[in-house]
Amino acid sequence: MEHINIIVIGGVAAGASFAARARRLDESARITILERGPDVSFANCGLPYHIGGEIPTRNALAVHTPESLKGLLNLDVLTQSEVTRIDRANKRVDVRDLRTGQTQSLTYDKLMLAPGASPIRPNLPGIDDARIHTLRNLQDMDRIVAASETGMRAVVIGAGFIGLEMTEQLQRKGLSVQLVELQQQVIPPLDAPMAALLESELRQHDVALHLGDGVARFAGNENHVLCHLNSGKVLEVDLVILSIGVKPDSELASNAGLQLGARGHIVVDEFQRTSDPHIYAAGDAVETSDRVLGGKTVVAMGGPANRQGRVAADHIFMGDKARPYPGSVGTGIVRAFAAVAGITGWSEKRLQAAAIPYQTVTVNDNHHASYYPGAKPITLKIIWSPEDGRLLGAQASGWEGIDKRIDVLSTAIVAGMSIDDLCHLELAYAPPFGSAKDVINLAGFAACNRRDGLVKHTSVLPDDPLVQVVDVRGKPLADAFPAPGKTINIPFPTLRARLDELDRSRPVVTLCAFGKMSYFAARVLTQNGFSVSSFSGGLKANIDPRTPAKLPNS
Repeated sequence: MEHINIIVIGGVAAGASFAARARRLDESARITILERGPDVSFANCGLPYHIGGEIPTRNALAVHTPESLKGLLNLDVLTQSEVTRIDRANKRVDVRDLRTGQTQSLTYDKLMLAPGASPIRPNLPGIDDARIHTLRNLQDMDRIVAASETGMRAVVIGAGFIGLEMTEQLQRKGLSVQLVELQQQVIPPLDAPMAALLESELRQHDVALHLGDGVARFAGNENHVLCHLNSGKVLEVDLVILSIGVKPDSELASNAGLQLGARGHIVVDEFQRTSDPHIYAAGDAVETSDRVLGGKTVVAMGGPANRQGRVAADHIFMGDKARPYPGSVGTGIVRAFAAVAGITGWSEKRLQAAAIPYQTVTVNDNHHASYYPGAKPITLKIIWSPEDGRLLGAQASGWEGIDKRIDVLSTAIVAGMSIDDLCHLELAYAPPFGSAKDVINLAGFAACNRRDGLVKHTSVLPDDPLVQVVDVRGKPLADAFPAPGKTINIPFPTLRARLDELDRSRPVVTLCAFGKMSYFAARVLTQNGFSVSSFSGGLKANIDPRTPAKLPNS
């Protein structure tokens, strides 16, 4: 196509990556970016870290300006320019200059929608107080920075990824911070026990957690804001950060008659085309294919947005040579002070809600060789299909090396690897970097043991008096850090000699600190006629007090 005219609505991740790729593919195309805000390209994932001072220079977040994009890529960028209407019949958009109020119409051959998503601001009494903030752009960031210079008490509403980052950064800045989450845990996408380390770390840094609670209303005066929670608690603060999720900015697409999904996201095909073949869409406003189990999913993250923008540009200029967007896995990671947790693929509770069969194991090990100084523990959970052993999801928490394991397991999911493949992954090993048997290998071993019937697992400790819970840790450790409930302490080295202390007619659950000795004990007892389940992951993997105490059939 000669001199194709392309209009991009929205910059930042999807829009900017689309425009940059389009320019590399066609030097003659006319490409115009229309951005409603004053900044066309900025590192929105870095906003919390400038608020807390870890990124000291504001300019570091401003990736490009209209001038730099013109010089580098010959893109025409109009900031503070809001598209008010898409006229599909005439392939035209109406644009209002937010500074002057003047309007103009621009024609297009191809249109890219990259409006992103906006923070949810619920219709609650008192929500319009100027001290209640959301975080989407540099201007929001500036307002929060200014407010945090004068206020000393903050509350963050919502304990998702951004909520945790804001909590950490405000506390680092010296504010007294409270965190409110409607769910019973922080980072709701995680399975509850995997979030326990983050919760412990937040409390260690004097962050007050209000879990299983929500905001009913706000009230305020010239001195402070009162946050009235559903539980009846009232939090008196100087600054409120709303971080309860985002909604797709798809009103423009809806008004143009483009097809939307059940949750209001723009429907696109594998090349990011909307229901109008001349209009593409990418980023947080679209729904995509689920790369793990099929169907549709929404992943509002910068990585997928950038890749979707590239796919759309390829399809416009390369046609049949373009490769489709394969779908999203849902890989994320978050830090709370020194603690880190990551997730990829499907969680256990999500699979339960969808009634999809699965199996899971949790293992513990160090992030590099235990004998090398500085080894830090990792808890790793993998989830797989009982039908073929294919990996469906993984979660990890710890202090170091979480990103490495989640990245490897995300790649394994995309590759369709099974638990058998995990056993034999050949990962980089030297004592400062890893172990001869990485925690990923150990997870594969444990999963195969379960599949092959060598061990039964339980993720909760039973309160049934008929079940014998055998703690196989050494007596000093068992005495110093007792397991909950009634247990029988038989250290593993003495187990074979003390089998007669147990009743073979009653079921047994073995437990230890990390899960390994519990498995060894389960093998010994099984081969001596006992019905045994091993406590998956050990006490280190944390016991979730909200999980019903029952012994599963598996």
